[in-house]
Amino acid sequence: GITPFNFPAMVPMWMFPIAIACGNAFILKPSERDPSASIRIAEIWRDAGLPDGVFNVIQGDKVAVDALLEHPDVKAISFVGSTPIARYVYETGTKHGKRVQALGGAKNHMIVLPDADLETAADAAVSAGYGSAGERCMAISVVVAVGGVADELVSMIAERTRVINVGPSLDPASEMGPVVTGAHRDRVRDYIDAGEASGATIVVDGRGVEVAGNEGGFWVGPTLIDHVTTEMSVYTDEIFGPVLCVVRVDTYEEAVSLVADNPYGNGVAIFTRDGGAARRFANEVDAGMVGINVPIPVPVAYYSFGGWGHSLFGDTHVHGTEGVHFYTRGKVVTTRWADPSTRGTDLGFPTNK
Repeated sequence: GITPFNFPAMVPMWMFPIAIACGNAFILKPSERDPSASIRIAEIWRDAGLPDGVFNVIQGDKVAVDALLEHPDVKAISFVGSTPIARYVYETGTKHGKRVQALGGAKNHMIVLPDADLETAADAAVSAGYGSAGERCMAISVVVAVGGVADELVSMIAERTRVINVGPSLDPASEMGPVVTGAHRDRVRDYIDAGEASGATIVVDGRGVEVAGNEGGFWVGPTLIDHVTTEMSVYTDEIFGPVLCVVRVDTYEEAVSLVADNPYGNGVAIFTRDGGAARRFANEVDAGMVGINVPIPVPVAYYSFGGWGHSLFGDTHVHGTEGVHFYTRGKVVTTRWADPSTRGTDLGFPTNK
């Protein structure tokens, strides 16, 4: 399993419990940005009595990844990370004869219909857009305001966004922490700059946020951008930061088309009071995980997690029943205990008698 920095315990736990339960040894290659969680997991396994060699950790960067992708003793690769790397892992692993499930990036849309409870929708947009500083593949990064709800909805989201307390994770009063590195902080700020230069409206600007006593940290405050259009980089690219874009459309059909036209297909949500619209949406929308009045539709563990399009390379989602399928191989055994009276040659196709 090759896992990302943002959930250094949870994402590996999508993989190794099922892999080990299905009879495999497992190698975890965590992100080099936060390697310690993987070591602690290995210690817990050891203390629980797991035999040596069943759960293994290797540290490293691309060199370690390539060694796993090419080694003949590695039969299957699970990956979670960005889309470019997911594609590389899938193409390289399958070229070397391995089974690969590679989960990539996302650009998750949350559609708000005119009949929605806007207070609930605004709460959901803020929670899903800025939780984990937006550094999660299931973050809502685009709110699609349908019909005449945009002005009121944007106002409600802005009101909630402005009071989010940004600070270090060890401070109990902090609601949102920094992004992962200084380079990533600068990248997120550059996207906000590009959106503004393209004509979008910066409603809440997080570029200048600093935290007293922690000046120079990797801070980007929660940012709300309105009047975003589909050709802007803040819309097309996965920013992976606390940036929430609002796209305005006139109809439900336009909203669903936005999702269909996006190359990603990880998660999507709709907010509505109309059960018929919700059922239609669930049937029509092109995404692997769908939320009805649920902004982050991560399924419970006995279902499988994964998207469509450029959010998944391979044909198997992670954990759940598809995870069991991924870490096993089917075998069909045909036996016959023939009665002596039925002996003899038969050149026909084998049948039960």
